[in-house]
Amino acid sequence: MKTRIIFVRHAEAEGNVNREFHGWTDSSITEKGHLQAQKVAQRLKDEQIDVIYSSSMKRTMQTAQYIADIKKLPVIRTDKLKEINGGDWEGRKWSELEQTWPHEYDTWENKPHIHKMPNGESMEEFQQRLLKEVEYIIGNNKGKSICVVTHGTAIRSMMCYFHGCDIGEMMNTPWYDNTSVTIIEYEEGDFRVLLKGDTSHLGKELSTIENQEWWAEYMQKFGKNIY
Repeated sequence: MKTRIIFVRHAEAEGNVNREFHGWTDSSITEKGHLQAQKVAQRLKDEQIDVIYSSSMKRTMQTAQYIADIKKLPVIRTDKLKEINGGDWEGRKWSELEQTWPHEYDTWENKPHIHKMPNGESMEEFQQRLLKEVEYIIGNNKGKSICVVTHGTAIRSMMCYFHGCDIGEMMNTPWYDNTSVTIIEYEEGDFRVLLKGDTSHLGKELSTIENQEWWAEYMQKFGKNIY
C-alpha cells in the first residue's frame, strides 16, 4: 500500500529576513510569506490531500492554515516536527555565530552530520526525532496522501535519509526555499522521492533564498555536489 507525503517548507518568516537563527524561536511569517503561503495553497488545491500535519511553531501553523482553508481540513499540530533546537544560537544574528562559536559554525556549514548545537540538539538527534514522527504519521494514515508543513533544516535532514544516504552525506542535500513542495512515496519500508524542493508556484520575485546574498555564495561553494 502506497502512502504519499507532501512536505511543505513554511513561508518566509521574520528570521529568514532578519538573518537570525530561529529554530525554536517562534517568529511569524512576513508579508511576503503570506503571499507565498497563498501561492502554495493554490498550488495544492487540486492535489489529493487527506490529512494535514504541521510543526507547532507559529510560522508553520500560519502556512498550514492557508492549505487547510483551501482543502477544508483541520491542521494536526505536533511538537515533534519542530525545527532543530538551536540552544544558545536562538535569536542570534548569523553574522555573530562564526565569531562566537567557530567550531559549531564550521560543523554547521561543512560537517552537519557531526553538528551539535550549544545547549541544543545534535543533527543526528534532530533527524531521528523527525523520522520517528514521520513513521508514526504514516502508520496512522496508511494509503493516504499526507501534507506535512515543517522547516528548512528538517526537510534537508530527512531528504538525506529519503535518498538512501547516511547522515554523513548530508552536505550533498541542498536547502529548499520557503513554501517549496517535496513529494515522497512510501511503501513497505521504502521511500521514493517523486518531487523535491519545487517552487514553480513562486517565481523569482516571490522567492526568498534566490534574492539573498548567502544563497549565491552557497551555490558557488556547493552547487556542483548537491543532488
